[in-house]
Amino acid sequence: MAAYKSDTGTPLNAVVHGGNLHEAAQRYGIPYAQWLDLSTGINPHGYPVPPVPADAWRRLPDEGDGFAACAARYYGAPDAAHVLPVAGSQAAIRTLPSLLPCARVGIAPLTYSEYAPAFERAGHQIVPLDVSWDTLPEPLTHVVVVNPNNPTAEHLSAGKLLHWHAQLRTRGGTLLIDEAFADTMPSASLAASTHLDGLIVLRSPGKFFGLAGVRAGFVLGAPALLDALRHRLGAWTVSGPARHAVKAAFEDPAWQQQMRTRLDTESARLVSLLHAQGFATRSTPLFAWTDDAHAAALHEALAQRGVWSRLFTASGSVRFGLPASEAEWMRFEESLREAVR
Repeated sequence: MAAYKSDTGTPLNAVVHGGNLHEAAQRYGIPYAQWLDLSTGINPHGYPVPPVPADAWRRLPDEGDGFAACAARYYGAPDAAHVLPVAGSQAAIRTLPSLLPCARVGIAPLTYSEYAPAFERAGHQIVPLDVSWDTLPEPLTHVVVVNPNNPTAEHLSAGKLLHWHAQLRTRGGTLLIDEAFADTMPSASLAASTHLDGLIVLRSPGKFFGLAGVRAGFVLGAPALLDALRHRLGAWTVSGPARHAVKAAFEDPAWQQQMRTRLDTESARLVSLLHAQGFATRSTPLFAWTDDAHAAALHEALAQRGVWSRLFTASGSVRFGLPASEAEWMRFEESLREAVR
């Protein structure tokens, strides 16, 4: 059977993500239930969602429920008019490029892999972004930054990003910042600056709150842009049960603070285990990444032991998420020692 192609000529399933555990089970002949999945950066200690009210299942989602205002308070956006709830930030990534004037777009060579194809499909030209630049090259009109970056964990300061935004704004361009992993460092977010034209921030409760399954996300930006995006996406983008879960998580600062402390501790433990086996890393509180020359071999050796990490084939680098329990930590440590013998 011929493979179906996108309008750019690439296979429709070309973008690879973590969490593809069924593929790993089939490839290595290890039953699905026996795997330790460290292939995503999703918090394994997900928010304990309270019971969902019956009305959330029965009724259509109610745009007057204060959901956008709740998100604005949590993220520090100017107000609800600057926040658009969407069905996961993926929906925005796929749609926003078509709302921007076609131009050259700077995207780092190793970052979240959905951005370049999405902009190419909309007719933009991709230019490799060097994050060490102070002055952006003149041909660049739009820039996409994942901050902190997935998977390299590199973090750019708010000052640098606002400096880039000022340059792009004079060119009629846009700076799009994906802050999917920024909940562990809220003071570094540019959400409060999204009143500025040409600045878009994407946020997701999936990573820090461990709520990836609800498929909810938020676009923060100028109301005119959000209105255009709302029109393109249509009504009822976030389900009633998802709104209930996310709103509860946003309104629980005690859980948030406790979890940030816990993730800092567990991230340090993950980094320590990798360092003990000779692997230098960069990390966020939700994942660690290594581009060691032996990283790909480590990924393969762990997979043969039923431990699934995220391999970035083009760079040979590997990302590790956090184990969920002490038993999983012990299994990972033992598998790691065996894998490097």
